[in-house]
Amino acid sequence: MLTEERREAILERLQRDGRVVATELSSSLAVSPDTVRRDLRELDEAGLLRRVHGGALPAAVGARSFAARLEQAPDAKAAIARATGRLFRQGQVILLDAGTTTLEVARHLPPGLEATVITNSPPIAVALAEHPTVEVIVLGGLLVKEAQALAGAATIEALRSVRADVLVLGVCSLHPEIGITVLELEESYVKRAMMANAAEVVAVSSADKLGSAGPYVIGPLEELTYLVTEESASAAPLADYRAAGVEVVLA
Repeated sequence: MLTEERREAILERLQRDGRVVATELSSSLAVSPDTVRRDLRELDEAGLLRRVHGGALPAAVGARSFAARLEQAPDAKAAIARATGRLFRQGQVILLDAGTTTLEVARHLPPGLEATVITNSPPIAVALAEHPTVEVIVLGGLLVKEAQALAGAATIEALRSVRADVLVLGVCSLHPEIGITVLELEESYVKRAMMANAAEVVAVSSADKLGSAGPYVIGPLEELTYLVTEESASAAPLADYRAAGVEVVLA
């Protein structure tokens, strides 16, 4: 089997099973463990999978600009936002993480909701400027232009004085074993601080992020209260999230 054929077979198995094990690949492809390790390393470097101990997982959804992400799956994001809005209660302090799905959550907040929203996202603050009964607090920090998010030491310091009822967390990747992960180190610090200062955590995620892994871990699945995702998400993987104690809401 040629190298490209072998690597294509690895990626096909990864897509089918959601993970590959190096020893199993070595046996089924009739190649040495060193060859498999080299294949996995080079596929990881190409951004096609994420190497983990003993094998590999699907790679996190690639980094894209905020403007590009705004154009992706608007109907699915709107459905997730409406389902998330039904989880809020009057008088809550809500942390809204930066992201395009969380921006949709802001845009779909019930018009009669009386709440305080704290966010590190300037676009979310602008979207809520016209909401009649929501007070808006913007965290300080360095503006990460590509993500349209505030981050850094000032953001984390501001979060120390926050005790939110609920956090709506924008995620890059979710995996039953690896947990909640993202692509950027600075982003992971802010999200971790948000989770530490919220009584409930709602992860909003498109189906393609489930089962994938990024390089920086925020925390285990057990730290989530809810996962709000698309109705198209397959039933079998969702069982793993429910087993971790996460209440799954299908939009």
